[in-house]
Amino acid sequence: MEKSLRARAVDLLSRREYTRRELERRLAPFAESPEQLSALLDDLAEHSWQSDQRFAQQFADSKGQRYGSRRLQQEMRQRGVDAELIRDALQGRDDLAAAQAQWRKKFGRMPDTPQERARQIRFLAGRGFPMSVIAKVLSGAADDDFPADED
Repeated sequence: MEKSLRARAVDLLSRREYTRRELERRLAPFAESPEQLSALLDDLAEHSWQSDQRFAQQFADSKGQRYGSRRLQQEMRQRGVDAELIRDALQGRDDLAAAQAQWRKKFGRMPDTPQERARQIRFLAGRGFPMSVIAKVLSGAADDDFPADED
Protein backbone atom coordinates (compact mmCIF):
# COMPACT_ATOMS: atom_id res chain seq x y z
CA MET A 1 0.00 0.00 0.00
CA GLU A 2 2.89 2.40 0.74
CA LYS A 3 4.14 2.09 -2.83
CA SER A 4 0.64 2.67 -4.15
CA LEU A 5 0.13 5.69 -1.89
CA ARG A 6 3.50 7.13 -2.93
CA ALA A 7 2.68 6.46 -6.58
CA ARG A 8 -0.63 8.31 -6.19
CA ALA A 9 1.13 11.26 -4.56
CA VAL A 10 3.81 11.45 -7.24
CA ASP A 11 1.17 11.15 -9.95
CA LEU A 12 -0.75 14.10 -8.48
CA LEU A 13 2.40 16.19 -8.03
CA SER A 14 3.54 15.50 -11.58
CA ARG A 15 0.50 17.37 -12.89
CA ARG A 16 0.61 20.51 -10.72
CA GLU A 17 1.74 21.86 -7.37
CA TYR A 18 -0.36 20.91 -4.33
CA THR A 19 -0.27 22.19 -0.79
CA ARG A 20 0.30 19.69 1.98
CA ARG A 21 -3.34 20.04 3.06
CA GLU A 22 -4.63 19.38 -0.47
CA LEU A 23 -2.46 16.29 -0.85
CA GLU A 24 -3.49 15.05 2.57
CA ARG A 25 -7.16 15.44 1.69
CA ARG A 26 -6.77 13.67 -1.66
CA LEU A 27 -4.66 10.79 -0.35
CA ALA A 28 -6.42 10.17 2.98
CA PRO A 29 -8.96 7.67 1.57
CA PHE A 30 -6.11 5.49 0.29
CA ALA A 31 -3.87 5.58 3.38
CA GLU A 32 -3.85 2.68 5.84
CA SER A 33 -3.39 5.09 8.74
CA PRO A 34 -2.96 8.82 9.41
CA GLU A 35 0.61 8.10 10.54
CA GLN A 36 1.45 6.48 7.20
CA LEU A 37 0.07 9.47 5.32
CA SER A 38 1.89 11.94 7.55
CA ALA A 39 5.19 10.09 7.08
CA LEU A 40 4.74 10.09 3.31
CA LEU A 41 3.95 13.82 3.23
CA ASP A 42 6.97 14.55 5.44
CA ASP A 43 9.17 12.52 3.08
CA LEU A 44 7.82 14.29 -0.02
CA ALA A 45 8.45 17.68 1.58
CA GLU A 46 11.93 16.65 2.76
CA HIS A 47 12.89 15.68 -0.79
CA SER A 48 11.30 18.87 -2.23
CA TRP A 49 8.66 17.00 -4.20
CA GLN A 50 5.99 18.97 -2.39
CA SER A 51 6.46 22.53 -1.20
CA ASP A 52 3.85 24.95 0.13
CA GLN A 53 6.25 27.79 -0.63
CA ARG A 54 6.59 26.73 -4.26
CA PHE A 55 2.81 26.30 -4.48
CA ALA A 56 2.19 29.81 -3.10
CA GLN A 57 4.66 31.42 -5.50
CA GLN A 58 3.32 29.53 -8.51
CA PHE A 59 -0.28 30.29 -7.52
CA ALA A 60 0.45 34.01 -7.10
CA ASP A 61 2.27 34.11 -10.45
CA SER A 62 -0.40 32.27 -12.40
CA LYS A 63 -3.48 33.97 -10.91
CA GLY A 64 -1.90 37.33 -10.10
CA GLN A 65 -2.76 39.03 -13.37
CA ARG A 66 -6.46 38.29 -13.01
CA TYR A 67 -7.04 38.67 -9.28
CA GLY A 68 -6.17 41.07 -6.49
CA SER A 69 -4.04 40.22 -3.50
CA ARG A 70 -7.06 39.86 -1.21
CA ARG A 71 -8.56 37.08 -3.30
CA LEU A 72 -5.20 35.36 -3.77
CA GLN A 73 -4.61 35.52 -0.03
CA GLN A 74 -8.04 34.05 0.74
CA GLU A 75 -7.68 31.20 -1.76
CA MET A 76 -4.21 30.27 -0.53
CA ARG A 77 -5.40 30.34 3.08
CA GLN A 78 -8.26 27.98 2.16
CA ARG A 79 -5.72 25.60 0.63
CA GLY A 80 -3.68 25.50 3.81
CA VAL A 81 -0.78 27.82 3.00
CA ASP A 82 0.91 29.41 6.02
CA ALA A 83 0.33 33.18 6.47
CA GLU A 84 4.07 33.93 6.23
CA LEU A 85 4.37 32.03 2.92
CA ILE A 86 1.36 33.92 1.57
CA ARG A 87 2.93 37.24 2.57
CA ASP A 88 6.20 36.30 0.86
CA ALA A 89 4.43 35.17 -2.33
CA LEU A 90 2.36 38.36 -2.57
CA GLN A 91 5.20 40.72 -1.70
CA GLY A 92 5.85 43.31 -4.39
CA ARG A 93 2.58 42.72 -6.23
CA ASP A 94 1.15 45.74 -8.01
CA ASP A 95 -2.60 45.52 -7.43
CA LEU A 96 -3.15 48.86 -9.16
CA ALA A 97 -1.60 47.72 -12.44
CA ALA A 98 -3.49 44.42 -12.36
CA ALA A 99 -6.79 46.17 -11.54
CA GLN A 100 -6.28 48.68 -14.35
CA ALA A 101 -5.55 45.88 -16.81
CA GLN A 102 -8.68 43.96 -15.77
CA TRP A 103 -10.79 47.13 -15.86
CA ARG A 104 -9.45 48.07 -19.30
CA LYS A 105 -10.09 44.57 -20.64
CA LYS A 106 -13.65 44.38 -19.31
CA PHE A 107 -14.88 47.98 -19.59
CA GLY A 108 -12.35 50.30 -21.23
CA ARG A 109 -14.27 53.47 -20.46
CA MET A 110 -15.41 55.42 -17.46
CA PRO A 111 -18.90 54.72 -16.13
CA ASP A 112 -21.65 57.06 -17.34
CA THR A 113 -24.21 56.31 -14.65
CA PRO A 114 -24.13 55.46 -10.96
CA GLN A 115 -25.43 51.99 -11.85
CA GLU A 116 -22.55 51.41 -14.27
CA ARG A 117 -20.08 52.70 -11.68
CA ALA A 118 -21.49 50.26 -9.11
CA ARG A 119 -21.21 47.44 -11.65
CA GLN A 120 -17.55 48.24 -12.29
CA ILE A 121 -16.85 48.46 -8.56
CA ARG A 122 -18.52 45.07 -7.97
CA PHE A 123 -16.50 43.51 -10.78
CA LEU A 124 -13.16 44.70 -9.39
CA ALA A 125 -14.14 43.92 -5.78
CA GLY A 126 -15.13 40.41 -6.85
CA ARG A 127 -11.67 40.00 -8.32
CA GLY A 128 -10.20 40.72 -4.89
CA PHE A 129 -8.96 44.27 -5.33
CA PRO A 130 -9.13 46.58 -2.28
CA MET A 131 -11.46 49.60 -2.42
CA SER A 132 -8.52 52.02 -2.32
CA VAL A 133 -7.21 50.48 -5.57
CA ILE A 134 -10.69 50.42 -7.14
CA ALA A 135 -11.16 54.11 -6.32
CA LYS A 136 -7.85 54.95 -8.01
CA VAL A 137 -8.76 52.96 -11.11
CA LEU A 138 -12.17 54.59 -11.46
CA SER A 139 -10.98 58.11 -10.70
CA GLY A 140 -7.71 58.11 -12.59
CA ALA A 141 -8.35 55.67 -15.40
CA ALA A 142 -9.45 58.37 -17.83
CA ASP A 143 -6.41 60.52 -17.05
CA ASP A 144 -3.91 57.67 -17.27
CA ASP A 145 -5.29 55.65 -20.15
CA PHE A 146 -6.63 58.18 -22.59
CA PRO A 147 -4.51 61.08 -23.86
CA ALA A 148 -6.07 64.52 -23.70
CA ASP A 149 -7.16 66.07 -26.99
CA GLU A 150 -4.46 68.40 -28.19
CA ASP A 151 -5.60 70.60 -31.04
